[in-house]
Amino acid sequence: MNRFYAFLTALAILVVVAVASTFQVHVTERAIKLELGEVVAADYEPGIHFKIPFYQRVYKFDDRILTLDSSPDRYLTAEQKNLIVDAFVKWEIVDTVQFFKSTGGDEQRARGRLHQFVENQLKDEFGKRAIVEVVSGERNEIMQAVREIVDEKAQDLGINVVDVRIKKVDLPESVLTSVYDRMTKEREAVAQRFRAEGREEAQRIRAEANREVEEIAAEAYREAQGIRGEGDAIAANTYAKAYREDAEFYSFYRSLLAYEESFKGGRDSLVLEPDSEFFDYFGNSSGRSGEEDSDE
Repeated sequence: MNRFYAFLTALAILVVVAVASTFQVHVTERAIKLELGEVVAADYEPGIHFKIPFYQRVYKFDDRILTLDSSPDRYLTAEQKNLIVDAFVKWEIVDTVQFFKSTGGDEQRARGRLHQFVENQLKDEFGKRAIVEVVSGERNEIMQAVREIVDEKAQDLGINVVDVRIKKVDLPESVLTSVYDRMTKEREAVAQRFRAEGREEAQRIRAEANREVEEIAAEAYREAQGIRGEGDAIAANTYAKAYREDAEFYSFYRSLLAYEESFKGGRDSLVLEPDSEFFDYFGNSSGRSGEEDSDE
């Protein structure tokens, strides 16, 4: 019976020693092995590995791309205006030994130093630019400059900075109103300038159109006068031919036209001398010349 308990005890010790002598590295991890505080091995492949229990120690770190997403910070622009900037950093451990030596294997310590790098560089970049440049024009340039410089500094930590991104840039509440008022006034000034240019252009177009109308009307009047003159000439020629053909009929026709024009306005009385030529064809279809013939 005592042998059985001794066997179980020995087996348990062997299991404990075996467990203490091995360690597992996942595909998402990096590991280093220390012996009396000195690094003796690093960058293990995923799988099971061995160590000397209580003599060697193993530290593991995340091998994935990590995110540093701190709370928004306040930065000054070149105009000495405050901006609230919310940014994040994508980073990864590329040198496990250097990372352990510089941070003691403390990921939070590494995050703190990385945040300090990013904060200092963002202050420099924002301090070189005005608000308009930061908000609309040069955000990509700012992120690229920050990433390159922070990545260079982070090499001492065994870290590679994959990307730096600005999520949001806001104005403090205390200056939002004044900025909006200034933007409104600027937009109103631009609108007024556009309206003035529009009115000037409209006046020019109207003047040009009036000039063209006057030219067209003058040309039309000239052509009308020419056509009217030609018509009058043709009419006069026609009247002359008609007179030569039958002078009596021509006189009779002209008298009829005169009668029509005289009574066109609704008037039914005229004051004329009885022997006026106007009455030649009243009561005598042959006119005055016909009276003379009858007297003879």
